Amino acid sequence: MRHAGFNVSETPRKALTPLNYLLLAVFCLFAFAPGIASLPPTDRDESRFVQATKQMVESGDYVDIRFQDEPRYKKPAGIYWLQSTAVLASGQGSNAPIWVYRLVSVLAGTFSVLALAFIGDRMFGRTAGLIAAFGLAGVLMLGVEARIAKTDATLLATALLAQGALATIYLGHRAGRPQGNANWLFWAAQGLAILIKGPVVPFMSVLTVAALALLDRDRSWLRRLRPFTGILLTLLVAAPWLILITLKTGAAFWQESVGKDLLSKVGSGQESHGFPPGYYFLTYSVFMWPFALVALDGGLKALNRFRDDPRLLFCLAWYLPYWVAIELIPTKLPHYVLPAYPALLLLMAWSLTDASASTTALSRWQVWLRRACAFGVIGVSAGLAAIATGITPYFLGKYSWWGQFAGLLVFAAALLGAGMPKDMSPLQRTGLAAAAAAAAFGVLTWKVLPPLRPLWLSPQIAEGFESLKPCPTSRLVSAGYGEPSLVFLAGTRTLLTNGEGAAQALAEDPACAVAIVADSESDRFTASVPGGKAALTELGRIQGMNYSKGEPRVLTFYTLAKP
Repeated sequence: MRHAGFNVSETPRKALTPLNYLLLAVFCLFAFAPGIASLPPTDRDESRFVQATKQMVESGDYVDIRFQDEPRYKKPAGIYWLQSTAVLASGQGSNAPIWVYRLVSVLAGTFSVLALAFIGDRMFGRTAGLIAAFGLAGVLMLGVEARIAKTDATLLATALLAQGALATIYLGHRAGRPQGNANWLFWAAQGLAILIKGPVVPFMSVLTVAALALLDRDRSWLRRLRPFTGILLTLLVAAPWLILITLKTGAAFWQESVGKDLLSKVGSGQESHGFPPGYYFLTYSVFMWPFALVALDGGLKALNRFRDDPRLLFCLAWYLPYWVAIELIPTKLPHYVLPAYPALLLLMAWSLTDASASTTALSRWQVWLRRACAFGVIGVSAGLAAIATGITPYFLGKYSWWGQFAGLLVFAAALLGAGMPKDMSPLQRTGLAAAAAAAAFGVLTWKVLPPLRPLWLSPQIAEGFESLKPCPTSRLVSAGYGEPSLVFLAGTRTLLTNGEGAAQALAEDPACAVAIVADSESDRFTASVPGGKAALTELGRIQGMNYSKGEPRVLTFYTLAKP
């Protein structure tokens, strides 16, 4: 079967217009921006990223990556450079608030949605492009990643650049059409992806190419990739920083990033994130909510039709090998699967817009899998609604109208995302489902979660330190509470230590140093202070929960300075 460019139709068609892309961009700002200023820095990954970026700006060293004095070589410098650019553009320097750092993820998520709209438009038509784009904007995973300052929304943007270019090459060959400069874009995107998060996107692209070469007898399209010159372009993009960091650190960067980070993730469950195969299968209904059921339906139908349509084969080659690979890798985190989601959303868009998909029957095992997914979506929807409505009463003991509103939005998104009501068009349902899901995430991160002060210990500690410190140059010393968000909020000089270390720090600067001590370190702290507890001045207490560990905490401010 030949295809005109990406599109199956040989007749002229309407493509997405600049106005369509502008409206999608506005929708993405509605979906991703609410909450980025009100939600405190989250622990632990986000706060490590933003603190390392903050230190780059403070020091002016944009090659070395550090969290305080500790080298942070697990990821390349790309995301830190982007965040540094946002910080410098804000004019606030290292004092920039957390929302400035998060702008990179907001913009990367927006770019990803627009890129998927373009790819879907070229592959399956205008309506399908919009459906796929709204689907990506509305899924829970991107709703989270696009509003926190980490690598994953930006990595998704590079993945869509690479896979979109690869689709142009493969499907263009099948249609007998020129590919333009798609091969150069493909290899440049690989270099950018390496600068963001190492080999993740190249690994996914290699799996996609291998699957296509295995399942499609016509392999002559591989020559269009021009791998020898292409790899040189990838190196040209990624190698300068790799050379600079090697010159600066010797083998330290490679030992940390490859030896300790990459290989340990492949060989064993790293940092208590080890799970057996099946993790992403069992949690699919969570990460792809509210479109898990309809996207699965499209994927299952494509499995029954891919031999007749290279577009379906490409999407399956994008999704399935990568999914199997990350299931087999012991270390598992929810965002690992995000670069593959666009492929499934493209199949969802195809199944909702192509008449032939509606006549594609599912086998018995596929029907049972679909039913299991439906059950999972119901459970996830009920759980999200319960969290939205119940979290404020649980922590604050009072009713929240915003929480109730978020719960209603969750149910609306679930019904629309599952394909109801039937009398609406697929585009209308998908757009409204994405809007309801985005509104629910926005209400939660803007109005529901930020006021839950017992959850946000670091902001309370930083505020207390700022009001209690006896000197303009006072240093905060934390014993028994070592979350990186505290360093970002209270200053790079913040010392994370134990009870003995806190006592020593106070003794070295008795006039100005302030300690915050968890109850678990209180005895060691007071026993180590010269003069014992009688020498200390208690300044106040903070109670709450360290949500990253799920533990209640009581912390006390101390100083040796007398009021």
